[in-house]
Amino acid sequence: MALSIRERTEQFEKEMLAPYATKACESSGRVVEEPNDPVRTCFQRDRDRILHSKAFRRLMNKTQVFISPEGDHYRTRMTHTLEVTQIARTVSRALRLNEDLTEAIALGHDVGHPPFGHAGEDALDRAVQAIDPKLGFRHYQQSVRVLSVLENLNLTHETIEGIGGHSKGRRDTASDDAEPASPEAAVVRIADRVAYLNHDLDDALRAEWLTMDDLPPAVRDLGERHSQRVGLMVQDLIETSQEHSRIRFSDRVQSQVNEMKEFLFDRFYLDYPAKHPDVDKAKGVVAALFAHYNALDGWQIALDYVSGMTDRFATRDYERLFLPREWQD
Repeated sequence: MALSIRERTEQFEKEMLAPYATKACESSGRVVEEPNDPVRTCFQRDRDRILHSKAFRRLMNKTQVFISPEGDHYRTRMTHTLEVTQIARTVSRALRLNEDLTEAIALGHDVGHPPFGHAGEDALDRAVQAIDPKLGFRHYQQSVRVLSVLENLNLTHETIEGIGGHSKGRRDTASDDAEPASPEAAVVRIADRVAYLNHDLDDALRAEWLTMDDLPPAVRDLGERHSQRVGLMVQDLIETSQEHSRIRFSDRVQSQVNEMKEFLFDRFYLDYPAKHPDVDKAKGVVAALFAHYNALDGWQIALDYVSGMTDRFATRDYERLFLPREWQD
């Protein structure tokens, strides 16, 4: 009997991917077992389910860093996700890893982000901890909940584990902590760092929040343009990982990336909310919405509902609930 298209793809993966790459035919499966698709592998189906989900579409109207920027060229959570996906696929292809699993993890890694970027995440974290200090809000945990529970996509274990472990916060990518669930998950974790450091710097320069003269020498050495900096990091990551069979930068570039991260945290990520009045306003909107829905339906439903809002919907819902009708737009 002739092999199906999916089976031919799985055979190709076994013959052509790196020995340590994640093969679709070796997946641990889904919580609810499903018949195989005749055309797509399990990871291709995961990718498609995430891409067509409502949570993914809402990313286009969620803040990356700048809240309600004047101009159309600043990143949103959607454009960030697409940049992470592009970088991660480039690295995975060069290292002969599973591009489909990589893409699925990258597309789903931020669907749990609340409105107004990190301001919204901080507001929800504080609001939930005020109810119970043992609780908290982390966007990567919410991403898993959105895809597994709220949208019930029944994704593979490999995709869910990669999404749940993609974030390192401010910690260095080379620091010792839990290893990613797969080499593909490790690629997305570092691609996320490469993408946001470079595009946030690009946005900060465009907004004149920073100038090239502000950058430390180690960061300037990465390149004068956005494309140069991304290209250097990606090439170094590929070349170093090929030599060591572990997803990592060279020591030199890792040091430069760490210095870039610390510089942006001190001069942009922490400086922006301290100086931009809209950040506290955004936190107030999220906190007020959470308090309102918590009183009606309890904290978990309130958390799910508010974190799923776009910036625009949150603003309108706040106006509807808390402003006199004649004050509303």
